[in-house]
Amino acid sequence: MLAIPQRLLHSKSLISEWLPILVGILVLFIPTFFTLINGIWTKEEHAHGPIILFLSFWLMYRKWPELLYKKERISGQTAGWVIFFIALTLYIIGRSQQILLFEIGSSVLVLMAILLIKFGYIALKIMWFPLFFLLFMIPLPGQLVSLLTMPMKMAVSYVAENILFWIDYPIARNGVVLQIGQYQLLVADACAGLQTLLTLEALGLFYLNLIQHGSLFRNVVLAILIVPISFTANVIRVIVLTLVTFHYGDAAGQGFLHEFAGLVLFITALILIMSADGLLQYYSKKQ
Repeated sequence: MLAIPQRLLHSKSLISEWLPILVGILVLFIPTFFTLINGIWTKEEHAHGPIILFLSFWLMYRKWPELLYKKERISGQTAGWVIFFIALTLYIIGRSQQILLFEIGSSVLVLMAILLIKFGYIALKIMWFPLFFLLFMIPLPGQLVSLLTMPMKMAVSYVAENILFWIDYPIARNGVVLQIGQYQLLVADACAGLQTLLTLEALGLFYLNLIQHGSLFRNVVLAILIVPISFTANVIRVIVLTLVTFHYGDAAGQGFLHEFAGLVLFITALILIMSADGLLQYYSKKQ
């Protein structure tokens, strides 16, 4: 008889063990993500959703071998089942009542519950950041977003107006409306809102997790700096859109270049984060 390689037997065992779980997750959440793809993910302020989802699963994929071959006694199964039933309850309520906070949030809890049941508490220690990162995919309640977005838009509008005025552009401001030349521009939620700030925060935290500096000081300071970096990137985006509109007309500002300004936002934020990280590295070496 031909001996079956041990690795092949192990692979078949993993497939038979995880295939039903994977199918169950897909059956449960494919309708949710279909709704998202045809719903809020088509809007600019929530366009980061699929990116967050992809990066979270990529981070889990990187950590999976470490988790799979951990040789520890499994504990936490009871907590896993409790979380699983809470997640199902939230999913049923969220899906039936169209409460995205519950429906999408339940997907994170389901993943957490499965990891606890299969691997125990060690799984949360290994996978805590991918699970935490998924939270940035969850849309916040509309009332909270409205409450926090207006002061942020006012601040971004104020700084953008003063910078452009300082470099001799004919600009004035009324609340969150910028008047430059013959054009009026409304600083929208997508340009300077809470969701944009959270997306940039997610980008910064992803960068920190990817780099994984050994210095606690460097990590903490960079994490704190992400907030003013996010604000600065928003200001730069508004300035870019304002200048494009002033020089090339309203059609250019609201057309392709408006979408391109979103890319400018994230590139600017990433450059600022990497620059701040470089300065912190230089400062650390000087100590």
